[in-house]
Amino acid sequence: MAIAHILGFPRIGAQRELKFALEAYWRGESTEDALRKTGRRLRERHWALQAKAGLDVVTVGDFAWYDQVLTTLALLGATPERFGTEPAALTLQDYFRMARGGENCFAMEMTKWFDTNYHYLVPEWTAGVRFGGGVDWLFDEVAEAHAAGYRTKAVLVGPLTLLYLGKIKSGLKHKLDLLPAALDGYARLLARLRDAGVEWVQVDEPILALDLEIEWRDAFAPAYAALAKHAPRILLATYFGEVGDHAALLKSLPVDGLHLDLVRGSDQLDAFTADWPHDRVLSLGIIDGRNIWRADLDAAHARLLPLKHAFGDRLWISASCSLLHVPVDLGCETRLDEELKGWLAFATQKLDEIVALKRALAGEADKVHAAFDRARAAHAGRRNSPRIHNALVQKRLAAIGDTDTQRNSGFSDRIAKQQAKWKLPAFPTTTIGSFPQTPAIRQARAAWKRGDTPHLDYLEKMRDEIRLAVRTQEELGLDVLVHGEPERNDMVEYFGEQLWGYGFTTNGWVQSYGSRCVKPPVIYGDVYRPEPMTVGWSRFAQGLTDKPMKGMLTGPVTMLQWSFVRDDQPRETTALQIALALREEVCDLEKAGIGMIQIDEPAFREGLPLKRRDWDNYLDWAVRAFRISAAGVADETQIHTHMCYSEFNDILPWIAAMDADVITIETSRSDMELLDGFGEYAYPNDIGPGVYDIHSPRVPKVAEMVRLLRKARSVIPDQRLWVNPDCGLKTRNWPETCAALENMVKAARALRDEIALPQKGGQEEIAA
Repeated sequence: MAIAHILGFPRIGAQRELKFALEAYWRGESTEDALRKTGRRLRERHWALQAKAGLDVVTVGDFAWYDQVLTTLALLGATPERFGTEPAALTLQDYFRMARGGENCFAMEMTKWFDTNYHYLVPEWTAGVRFGGGVDWLFDEVAEAHAAGYRTKAVLVGPLTLLYLGKIKSGLKHKLDLLPAALDGYARLLARLRDAGVEWVQVDEPILALDLEIEWRDAFAPAYAALAKHAPRILLATYFGEVGDHAALLKSLPVDGLHLDLVRGSDQLDAFTADWPHDRVLSLGIIDGRNIWRADLDAAHARLLPLKHAFGDRLWISASCSLLHVPVDLGCETRLDEELKGWLAFATQKLDEIVALKRALAGEADKVHAAFDRARAAHAGRRNSPRIHNALVQKRLAAIGDTDTQRNSGFSDRIAKQQAKWKLPAFPTTTIGSFPQTPAIRQARAAWKRGDTPHLDYLEKMRDEIRLAVRTQEELGLDVLVHGEPERNDMVEYFGEQLWGYGFTTNGWVQSYGSRCVKPPVIYGDVYRPEPMTVGWSRFAQGLTDKPMKGMLTGPVTMLQWSFVRDDQPRETTALQIALALREEVCDLEKAGIGMIQIDEPAFREGLPLKRRDWDNYLDWAVRAFRISAAGVADETQIHTHMCYSEFNDILPWIAAMDADVITIETSRSDMELLDGFGEYAYPNDIGPGVYDIHSPRVPKVAEMVRLLRKARSVIPDQRLWVNPDCGLKTRNWPETCAALENMVKAARALRDEIALPQKGGQEEIAA
């Protein structure tokens, strides 16, 4: 009989219990003991769900207090040296200081986990890093699961993936120079897991889905030969793409099983079933771990059936990847309309789908016929529902021409007109968009949505918040203002709520990083804008000031990437539908007197396929979608965009092709390293590198920001350099925000002094 399992389960809790426990602890309102009890309750609940559904093993080690990569470093004792902690004595407070920064240390760099919206903390590799052993958290969790009577499968980020995803900081020529030490550390971990009675360890190596350099590919065989001597049975897990190019290598490795993603690598199965070693498990991820549509169980069953007799209990059935990337439980959705709800499956429901396939293969079709019937009804309903297709949208899409992607003039002509219009100082200061979303704002919005607050009263409350944001920015001396976005719950959901073709959940939360959760909308049909979405708010805000006020929109690629997207048409088609809706909004903002419009695309790099052979197709339509959204305005209207927490250097020609007048990017956690590529490429348009990290409560000093800006000046011409934070400020409180922005404005003024009076160097400002 086939074995049912998962690669991981969401750790935040169905009601975001982990988020609230973490934030209470960080605010000093709760104890470490209370936080640990919340973590234990969540682990116990999630194991119980897996067991109740009928999975054969529960997965242990998928829990993390902030991030699984940082937790792996903590287990190995390989945390960054600069924090000065003793690895074996690492405390939760130390762990959070690495993730969030502290009084005298900045946080670890954060970037996207492959092509997902999850962010991991980037390992810092130096010659002095050690893998000598760290915390016992994983072993404590194994003991908890065994005490509860569960058969366990532990999970670890694999050694080659861990090394690959880190960055060399000093003393090393190549990351693989650390491999022998890393393998020693992993060998000790694996031996302890074996001694603790763990039968299987899932070792995640998602870098196998990338275009690996030969030295990385060649490192797998000796690495796993070394680990196999000490380990329980190893299930090597690949996901996020196909790994058929490595089929011969993977068949030869001394591991006990291999997991394949059959959703993102749907054509790779034949390369592995032929001549698969007779003593090894083949785990097939046939349920989509990254989207929420109910599975076509008939199609999945038909695909698995030929393997039933050949593999027997060596056939394992799972989701394509960890279920970290989907919400916890559809059962928590009490307001979702029944038709749309019937089309969906969250993590808890995906457990049932996996087990239904297992039981059908075991000849128990009569016991799971209801699950198959529901799946058939869902797929038939989606095909036939009148809410899916909109003839007007399809007509407009077909009419798009090349002129719809072009501004009237090139950048050099546009920027001259914009400078003449705005007369901004050197190093103009601005923010990325949002200001603190205080409890009062959230409570007011919730009361309005419940119907407890009249609409006009709610509008006035939000206008008061906009008045506060504008007044504060003027007092701080910022040059280009924003309205602060108090009316917005989320940068994607807010727009999706006003577009046709979108649906919304109440508790469909997914972890983005740490305690930060997002609630992606559901794109189920053709996308259409019935009326303006932001014009009234931006017009009101501009009326409060003589300074330029940016209109704030989320771009088409990010609207796509940060939603659960329909799977019945190409993603390109959906992106272009969104772009047309945003183009209308951009033009309406311009007509309302908004002369600067920011179209954020933080997910542009995230959507990039993992294999380079697939890049051009994606980048061509992604750039086209952005240009369609932005190209309908006059030369004097300045288009901004924002990107963050990704590596951009390998796609700079396409970023330049987006032709935004100003781009702001996250650079502070990397100490401006990310900016080097823009300088080497000679990025042609204006750029604002982030000078401080908004994801940390730490307020950087003026001198720190001046140092970063001087580094930026070494690669970006003064006349094209803007000054701004890394990202939006919604997660910060007002005192932190005002203190950091005050220092940022002082830093910009110090640089202006250096230009005007080089002999003074702006030292009076810098000392502040």
